[in-house]
Amino acid sequence: MPKGTNQKRKLMVLARFLQKHSDEEHPLTLGQLQEELERWNAPAERKSIYDDMEQLRQLGLDVQTRRGVGGGWFIGQRDFELAELKLLVDAVQSSRFLTQKKSSALIGKLESLASVHQARQLQRQVYVDRRIKTMNESIFYNVDRLHGAIGANRVISFHYFEMNMNKERVFRRGGAEYQVTPYGLIWDNENYYLAGWDHDREEVRHYRVDKMTDITLTDQRGRDRGSWDLEGYTRRHFGMYAGRPCQLRLRCAAPLAGVFLDRFGQDIMLVPQDEEHFTVTLDLVVSPPFWGWLFGLGAQVEVLSPAWAVEEFRQRLDQVQDVYDTAKTQEA
Repeated sequence: MPKGTNQKRKLMVLARFLQKHSDEEHPLTLGQLQEELERWNAPAERKSIYDDMEQLRQLGLDVQTRRGVGGGWFIGQRDFELAELKLLVDAVQSSRFLTQKKSSALIGKLESLASVHQARQLQRQVYVDRRIKTMNESIFYNVDRLHGAIGANRVISFHYFEMNMNKERVFRRGGAEYQVTPYGLIWDNENYYLAGWDHDREEVRHYRVDKMTDITLTDQRGRDRGSWDLEGYTRRHFGMYAGRPCQLRLRCAAPLAGVFLDRFGQDIMLVPQDEEHFTVTLDLVVSPPFWGWLFGLGAQVEVLSPAWAVEEFRQRLDQVQDVYDTAKTQEA
């Protein structure tokens, strides 16, 4: 084998072996390196390995040396620190958006960025509330396709469905194709949503990506989004449900300050009313999930305005009360 070819092979073998099998707590000895090179039919003498390590450093690999008993060579700084990889693994494993198969594949790729010793620490178990991994792995590729459509500013077509009580798909709009200019993807409450201009309804709407099928990029150029703001749109839509937009004013018990800051962000203004209460005005789209969330806070929150919102919340409370009053009457 020509000398130059053999040298390239040596460097490649050493680089891969160091990256996979070494870290600060597990340096590789000269003997281990020579044994690996022999396995790849690229034998090397002691002095040449020292020279090889220097070449790897010059190529950008952070090869560190530890002298003395238990010493050797190891990879110091990597693209990702172990703590960063743990966070990424936890995020992948806890996502209900990803199938179990796709989660395992992604975690395997993340593990390859660490040594085999560190990878064992990445084999973690994270509990996910209602762990029902989506069965539709095509979502993973649909997201990539949608990103491409957004970048190319092209109208997309797709079918949209919901599930009935028999766990069957029921297509919206009688199975007709949706024509949408995609504006952006939103990650909310463990689901991906596509926000965009609906050419049939002539307004911005959003759609759950896992309920979209037959996504196709058309040749039609997308509609200009103008001043439309993805962040603002997401912030106003509680739980990504449609509803009526308004400036909702609430009177809240003081202990709920943290609850509102956690849910709506640090930018909202909490106005002290007295030592025990504050008022807050929320710019949002009022929807059933929002009313449900508000109901969970009980008597600690009062809706002040607008008047139609006060009345709507009162009616919803009355409807719930009627259900239990009726049930109580029937039992009697």
